[in-house]
Amino acid sequence: MTEDANPEITTDTAEVDSPAESPDEGGNAHNKYRLIPGEEVLENGEARPSTLAFLGMYILGALVFGVHMLFFSAQDGLNVADDANLLVKLTVKLIEFTDSETVPIGFVLLMLFVTWANRMLNVSTSGKWVTTALLLTTFLPVLITIDDLVSMVASIFGAEDGAYDVIPVGYNYLWAGVAFLLAFWGLTYKYQRSFSYAVTSNAVIFQHAFLLSRSHRRILFDRISEVMVERTPMGTILGFATVTIMTDSGVGLVEESMGASAGIATGTGKGTGDESAAEMVRKGLFRSLFAVLSYQRTTRRVDPDPKHCFYKIRKWDNIKMMLNEMHRKHSQSNMLEDIKTALGQSQNDEA
Repeated sequence: MTEDANPEITTDTAEVDSPAESPDEGGNAHNKYRLIPGEEVLENGEARPSTLAFLGMYILGALVFGVHMLFFSAQDGLNVADDANLLVKLTVKLIEFTDSETVPIGFVLLMLFVTWANRMLNVSTSGKWVTTALLLTTFLPVLITIDDLVSMVASIFGAEDGAYDVIPVGYNYLWAGVAFLLAFWGLTYKYQRSFSYAVTSNAVIFQHAFLLSRSHRRILFDRISEVMVERTPMGTILGFATVTIMTDSGVGLVEESMGASAGIATGTGKGTGDESAAEMVRKGLFRSLFAVLSYQRTTRRVDPDPKHCFYKIRKWDNIKMMLNEMHRKHSQSNMLEDIKTALGQSQNDEA
């Protein structure tokens, strides 16, 4: 969660019809979105991410809780039916063989796989903070084991029992799973509610406030170059979509470097008289391999960051129509048309 750099902020105003609001509602909107004098939030111009926008985060929390429950059940032994398939039997044997109260190898290996798979999928749950939380949960039993080992060694050399016991409790899979589930779901809900979006009479505002992180982006309508709508299969079923605004300055786009599948071999040059043909071929192959491994290309793609777009909102069609209409009103072509109309009307009045 990084702060936005170089937000597009201006104090230009435009006279448009604004909805009638009570003094209290207008004051709250001005304070919430830091509106300039004379600026108002348009009717139905406020939005937040849908309740199910971060469904993947809730599923991931439930998955980690399930891993804890699996090893909690394994402590009392897992009963497998005789007609169970071979994969289930092998999984149970692996859990029973690698699980230990002193060194929970099986739990660590399974959680490392969950963390790696979540990271490699590059989905909405693959962020660095989620990965950090998963790694902390993965290695917490190991840290407790190391702490118990240090305390035991210290007691052998005459230290009092518990003098070097930094973590006074053991790792209980049940309570650790419940604590992770409640904390992860609670922070996910807080993070989900930390985003607020508004379409005002002058600009589009994206606002984010989570824990100690704050960001506020203001984009004028005449800076908008394109409005994109993305609906995933889940969004189509549940009724939400992401509306992304792209500007000439690059808002809405992100650059990433990707390795190429082929490279250009550097020149092999002319070998000396002492080098054989096989030696020159071998050096040429090494140069070609190095070119393949080191070559990268930079691509630009649309970035559905919740801080820079209307992320998985309901009534997205209203927001899109509102953005297109306000962009048309504030575009240079429309202003020139208004000037042309005004000049034509003035000439008619003089005639």
